[in-house]
Amino acid sequence: MNAQELLSRYSTGIRDFRQGDLVGADLSGQDLRDVNLRRVDLSRTNLQNTNLMGANLRETNLTGADLQGALLSQANLIGAQLHHAKLQNADLSESGLRGARMTEANLVNAILKAANLAEATLDRANLSGAVLTDATLNRAKLIGSNLTKANLDGTNLSNALLNEACLEAASLVHAILHGANLEEADLRHADLSRARLTSATLINVNLSHANVREANLSWTSLRGATLQKTNFYRARLSWANLSEADLTEAVLLNAQINQVNFQNANLTGTLMPDGIAHE
Repeated sequence: MNAQELLSRYSTGIRDFRQGDLVGADLSGQDLRDVNLRRVDLSRTNLQNTNLMGANLRETNLTGADLQGALLSQANLIGAQLHHAKLQNADLSESGLRGARMTEANLVNAILKAANLAEATLDRANLSGAVLTDATLNRAKLIGSNLTKANLDGTNLSNALLNEACLEAASLVHAILHGANLEEADLRHADLSRARLTSATLINVNLSHANVREANLSWTSLRGATLQKTNFYRARLSWANLSEADLTEAVLLNAQINQVNFQNANLTGTLMPDGIAHE
């Protein structure tokens, strides 16, 4: 089956094209909503600006495919292969991407509102400027990924792997990060206000100038973290490990610090819960 045959049959009302081969085909700008391309090999296919709303792309091979500006809202991409795929400015809102493989995919400015990315692999993916509000990313792998200025408000990142990820200036308001691993992640200037990070691992993380106002960081490990001028106002830090952390000029006003480990931490100029700056 080639691209012309598919389009011809689609125009007659046929939607089922399972397990075909369209490697390198040009389907850019086409209207293929609700099409069934399950397990089709679409590697290196040109799908720029294609309407794939509600399409069944489950377990489809989209390795290296060009999906820039594509409409994929409510599409089924469970278990799909999207390694090195180009998804800049694509609309994947409410799509199903559970278990999808998206290593090194380009998702700059993509829209993933309320998308299900549970257990998906996004290692070294570029998600800078992406909108992931209310998305599900529990147990997802985002090791070394770029989430600079991404919107992750209300996103579920429970038990996600974000080691060495860049989240500089990202918004994580009300995000759920229970048990997440953010070791050596870059969260400078990030907004984590009211986020839930219970039992998260933040060893050697950089949270300088971040807003962690009213966040729950109980039982978290922030050992060796860079927390210069970080705002912890009214944050919950009970039983957290802040040993060897740099809290220079951090704000802990009204924060809960019961049983916090401050061993060898730098508290120079830190505004403590009682309103007194540490000398």
